Amino acid sequence: MFFSKRDIQFNLYEVLHSEALTQYPYFQDHNRESFDMVLDAAQQIAEKMLYPLLTQMDRKEPQLVDGKIRVHPGMKPIVKQFGQDGWINAGFSYDEGGQQLPATILNAAGFIFQTANYSASVFPFLTTGAANLIRSFGSKALIETFTPKMYSGEWQGTMALTEPNAGSSLSDITTLAEPTEQEGVYKLKGQKIFISCGDHDACDNVVHLMLAKIKGAPLGAKGISLFVVPQQRLDKDGELTPNDVITAGVYHKMGYKGAPIAHLMVGSNDDCEGYLVGEPHKGLGYMFQMMNEARIGVGLNAVSIGTAAYQASLAYAKERPQGRKISEKDPTKPQTNIINHADVKRMLLFQKAVTEGAFALLMYCSKLADIAHVAEGETKERAQLLLDLLTPIAKSYPSEMCCLSTSAAVQILGGAGYTTDFPVEQYYREARIHPIHEGTTAIHGLDLLGRKITIHQGKAAQIFFEEVRKTLAEALEISELKPLAEQLQKTLGKAQQVTAHLLGLAQKGEIEKYLSDATLYLELFGVITIGWQWLKQAIIAQQSLAQAHAADHDFYQGKVMTARYFYEYELVKADSLMKRLLSADQVTIDMQSEWF
Repeated sequence: MFFSKRDIQFNLYEVLHSEALTQYPYFQDHNRESFDMVLDAAQQIAEKMLYPLLTQMDRKEPQLVDGKIRVHPGMKPIVKQFGQDGWINAGFSYDEGGQQLPATILNAAGFIFQTANYSASVFPFLTTGAANLIRSFGSKALIETFTPKMYSGEWQGTMALTEPNAGSSLSDITTLAEPTEQEGVYKLKGQKIFISCGDHDACDNVVHLMLAKIKGAPLGAKGISLFVVPQQRLDKDGELTPNDVITAGVYHKMGYKGAPIAHLMVGSNDDCEGYLVGEPHKGLGYMFQMMNEARIGVGLNAVSIGTAAYQASLAYAKERPQGRKISEKDPTKPQTNIINHADVKRMLLFQKAVTEGAFALLMYCSKLADIAHVAEGETKERAQLLLDLLTPIAKSYPSEMCCLSTSAAVQILGGAGYTTDFPVEQYYREARIHPIHEGTTAIHGLDLLGRKITIHQGKAAQIFFEEVRKTLAEALEISELKPLAEQLQKTLGKAQQVTAHLLGLAQKGEIEKYLSDATLYLELFGVITIGWQWLKQAIIAQQSLAQAHAADHDFYQGKVMTARYFYEYELVKADSLMKRLLSADQVTIDMQSEWF
């Protein structure tokens, strides 16, 4: 198995009590039974359609043939299945043909898909994000023209932002939009690169949500507008006709090979129509809706790959005999399975701590998104503020750490892990994209320290510390967990001192010093946040041990032991990070480029 169903159930129902979401009218038609049916359906598709193509899609990567990107033929029925079953718009309202599913449940199902085959899972949920932008900000005409075919899986949706000279710095994009005589219709010209699923033959059309600048627009980010730019537009008879969006190339990647990444030329023949979404010059704000949703999605993608690698290395460690226990000197005695070696257990515990800790955070963020969507008043505000604060951590911690955890999976398999005969080398390659996708780790460090910590007079950070202290108060009453709670409490107090120190630099106008180690601050915040998530899990597990049946007893005991591991091996890293963040030595600022 490439994921733990028991761990999903533990987080959804024992830690988060997801059934409580059904108290809100938007979710009231659902219950625990319907949630489980959704997860079972996801497992069926994952096992029967996605996982069998995992290595095939890696070995037979997309190719550009006669101007069209050809993907694995198995993708067409997969995309069709997702459309037919309603996965693409499952979270949307009944009026839009959706199922009003909580993001908590839908993301848990997405996790199952992604553990089975990350590349295949990308296609439908990119369309979800693109369609959500149209339904949120587009005109009635745009919604009626584009979203039904996107929901059905007939048309692919993408996010087209990046250009050759404008990656993270979107204010520097040069794609130009000129108005036509028809209201809301513009002629676009430029190019876009690294566009996931930007062209392929598993659907009939590709609909790009594209950033561009209207001729004469203000400079910088204030001049960016958002357009719907289909690969093929509808003519006056309602038939598809080419829209001057040309696929100039397909990128060949180290991993994540099954999903094509396209280089697009737009308006080379001065005949590309784009349709304005919302108001002019507000496109970046609109796009951030999709980007913030996608950032949670990238974190989930990363932890899914890390989980699949962990499960593969765990299964191997249980079956692979090698050597004997350190205390056993008799060479005539049979070998022991490598899972009995302390260092292998250390590597397995590392993977378990990273993946299950990050998964818990992502499910928690999903529930915050649900509450922010349907609640009102202070409950809604607190959920939204906390979600905004945690988004850079939920994206970056699993992205960075699952690169390390998949490396540990390869190490456990040894020489076998370095071959294509086992899947962990593929997981290792696929993990590496996530610290880059949807904003690099450095961008998220700047976002957290430069913006999220300070906005609304620091209210989001205040809510975070309040929530952690609630967990600490509960854990301090449990004798087995009191040492962990005291350790986290001490670390949290020091982290607040570090934050105050850095904010002091900003108040003195020393902005470069303030932000120079923002990535390390993000890492510190991530370690503390996952430590908090492990303490929450340990509380439930410790309380459940006394009444647990045999199988559940092992599960809960594993949770408590992994929490202990995290505090012994990972949370202690916070001390060195805080020492660096408090240091007056600004070596990265003082270093001159010509000295390299």
